[in-house]
Amino acid sequence: MAGRGNGGAELYSTDVILSLQQAGLAQCVVMRPDAPRVRELRAAGVDVITDVMRPPFALMQRRRMGGVIARYRPDIVHCWLRRAAELTPRDAGAAAQVIGWFGNYKDLRAFSHCRWFVGCTPDMARSMRARGIADDHVAYIPTFPSVEVAAPLSRQTLDTPADARVLLSLSRLHEAKGLETLLHALLDLPDCYLWMAGTGPLRNALGELARRLGVESRVRFLGWRTDRGALLAAADVCVLPSRYEPFGTVILDAWSARAPLVACASAGPRAHVRNGENGMLVPIDDVGALRGALRAVLDDASLRARIIAGGYADYEASYTRAAVTRRWLEYYRRISAC
Repeated sequence: MAGRGNGGAELYSTDVILSLQQAGLAQCVVMRPDAPRVRELRAAGVDVITDVMRPPFALMQRRRMGGVIARYRPDIVHCWLRRAAELTPRDAGAAAQVIGWFGNYKDLRAFSHCRWFVGCTPDMARSMRARGIADDHVAYIPTFPSVEVAAPLSRQTLDTPADARVLLSLSRLHEAKGLETLLHALLDLPDCYLWMAGTGPLRNALGELARRLGVESRVRFLGWRTDRGALLAAADVCVLPSRYEPFGTVILDAWSARAPLVACASAGPRAHVRNGENGMLVPIDDVGALRGALRAVLDDASLRARIIAGGYADYEASYTRAAVTRRWLEYYRRISAC
């Protein structure tokens, strides 16, 4: 995993690695020296190598990666996202089965030396087949949430009135996440406070927008958080207003924590959220529709209970850590036998 920072793919890849380690799989993991969970992986007994990702040039990094493969002689090389595939030598497939994992719909050219492909949604897997990958070389394996059950975070610690309705977003502060739409919706939800957990390039711009809209006093920028369970337990609604979201592990976070979900209809939510059954789904960038769905969930106890129950049932049926880890192990066994 060559990605930077604390995005959903970086979180999920680490969660999978930890689960596979617990299942007894021997792994050597190549990550950036500044990856946020290197220490956690090493504490779990995972062999983590960070020297490969030293600067300055991709060519040198690729050569170092080739040295790791030659030394470890793995059965499988698993490339998490494009950058990892680009740093994997072109001849790696002569020594191991090479997997390319997608968290989006990007160009396949960087993965041309991969023999096997995994998409995190059925639609993503279909898109790979549509671009020429053989059916039996594509798999769909969903993500899973890693939220731990926790007592609700005290609202007092975030300067939030005890009787306020709390809206929670868990995402990077990035244009793709549609957080401007949520701030505009907050304008006509005077009883609501918004907790925005995450970091990203729009932090200052979103703060300025909140000030211009006059909602700054009801917005809390929380930065990067590791207590998602406590935040979800304290919130009245989890909101995913993304303009672009290939999947959205936040969906599973909310379902597993029994938090009602309201999402905009980007690809991931559109494929998984059934309006009024396991969440509420509204058009992208539609402030009025988002505000109306939030108001409905906040004010209609029966609707709220129904979407909480529906989301948790879907999580239990298909997206637990144990179920997804079994699918990864089965896939690894199948391709390593080829």
